[in-house]
This record gives sequence, C-alpha cells and structure tokens, in this order.
Amino acid sequence: MDEKQTLGFIGIGVMGRPMATHLVKQGHDLLVYDKDPAAIAALVQVGARAAGSVQEVANQARVVFTSLPTPAVFSEVMLGEGGIVSGSAVKIAVDLSTVGPRATKAAAAALRKRDIELVDAPVSGGAVGAIKGTLAVMAAGAPAAIDEVLALLQVFGKPTVVGHEAGQAQLLKLLNNLLSATAFAVTAEAFVAGVKGGLDPKVMLDVINISSGRSAASQEKFMRQVLPRSFDFGFPISSVCKDIGLAIEECEALGVPMWIGSQARQVWNFALKQDGARRDMTELVQYIEQWAGAEPPPPIKG
Repeated sequence: MDEKQTLGFIGIGVMGRPMATHLVKQGHDLLVYDKDPAAIAALVQVGARAAGSVQEVANQARVVFTSLPTPAVFSEVMLGEGGIVSGSAVKIAVDLSTVGPRATKAAAAALRKRDIELVDAPVSGGAVGAIKGTLAVMAAGAPAAIDEVLALLQVFGKPTVVGHEAGQAQLLKLLNNLLSATAFAVTAEAFVAGVKGGLDPKVMLDVINISSGRSAASQEKFMRQVLPRSFDFGFPISSVCKDIGLAIEECEALGVPMWIGSQARQVWNFALKQDGARRDMTELVQYIEQWAGAEPPPPIKG
C-alpha cells in the first residue's frame, strides 16, 4: 500500500487511540473521527487529521479502520445514515472491534453490495497490548482485501488469518474471551480461598504457575495487576460482560450447551451490578474478597 494514501480511523477510545497512534507514527496520513472531541484532539496532537463525521472519513480514505464498543454502534457506523456504506472513497473497512459474528456478517453483506469489503479483525491483548503494539489480531475476509491491509495490521501486533468469511474471526475472538474471562473468575475464587486459608499469595501463585492449574490469568494478570493490587489491566468489567454475553449467545445459537460459560457469565454480571461497570476486570478479585469476608493481602511485587 502507498504510505501516502489516506487512511481512516473511527472510534479512538481505549483501544482505538493507541492503534491509531501507531499508524500515525508509521508515517501514514490518518483521518480520524470519534463522537468525543477530546479523543480527536489527542490524535491531532500526534499528527492525525480531524474529520467531522463518519462519512467524511469514508469519502476520503480507501481503507477505514473501526474500533467500536457495541454491536449496535458498529452497525450504525457501518450501515446507518451517513455511515461507511455511503462513503465514496472507501473500498475496505477493517473492523477491530468485538461485536460478534451475526452483526459482522450482516454488515459484510450490505457493504459488499456497495463494492466495499469488510475485513473482520478483532484484537486481543488489552490496552497494554494496544499501546505496545503487541496485540494478537485475528483476521477473516476476502483474501485480496486481507492481503491489501496485512502490513497495516502488523503495525498493531501479530495478525493471523483465520478464515475467508467475515464473522469467523469474531467467533474465534469471542471463544478466546470466554476462556479468558472464565479462567480469571475461577482463578480469583481459588486465590481468595488460598489467602483466606492462610497461604502466602506469592508462593501460592508461584506454585500454581509451574503446575497444572496455571493459565494466562495466573501467569499474567494475577502477577502484574492482582498481587501488586494495582488493578490496572485496562479492560473494564462492562466489556467482559459484553464479550462473554455475545460468546454465550453465539455458542447457544450453534447448539452448544454452555453450562460452565453460563456460570462464569453470572459471576461477571453480578459484579457489574455491584457498581462494577467502569472498574477494571482484575478488580473482580476485590468483589470476591468482599463476598467471602476475606481480608485483602498487602500489595506484593509480582
């Protein structure tokens, strides 16, 4: 791709902002839009150009990236009045959100009627991975469209092509997030039980992490955010609930019984209702400590 060609980026929040920043720092001419003027201003300060609407972006950029919070917002940006579907320049929309296969497939079909290809490219790795440029990027879509944007996806981290139909990457991302959320919830329960039973939290995690109970939760989030009590992984409980809900719905639509996943979903949703909407996902540990009547351990360097 010609580096001088204008790129678009819509949705520059917690994940979108660092990804858009990487594109600017790589020398790309980037036109950005977000409903939050402050988010636009922050990107302009690092070299992006501001747009006044979604359609303005789609009228100037052949490739438009999106990083959006919900399926409803995604569908509106893609297909609503003044959305990407009505753009005069856009030929490839690259969605980096987690919005589920059904919304993605519907958008892909409608966009294709306007000669626009949708590359389904959800990311994993949280805000830290977005900032460091180390995200796992799962990409699905028409091979020619993926080939055109693959080098751009490499700016965000490591892309893997998982299929040739938009929606396949969404399914894989949801399954990944289901596993991640479930592992964190059960690890939190085990962690609180161990501390309440008198185990040294650092010793306990060190043993778990060389034993069969280890997971990304115990090896990373518990060592980096829970032991130090920083609780700053950068992914809110509300987003966990959205993703695990989408995952359960998709699996049930496929006819797969979700006994374990549904239990994990209940734990996260209960935390959400206890004033947890904006709290970091790693703070689930604090909720479980409260429910268990457990004394929180002092901060320990992981």
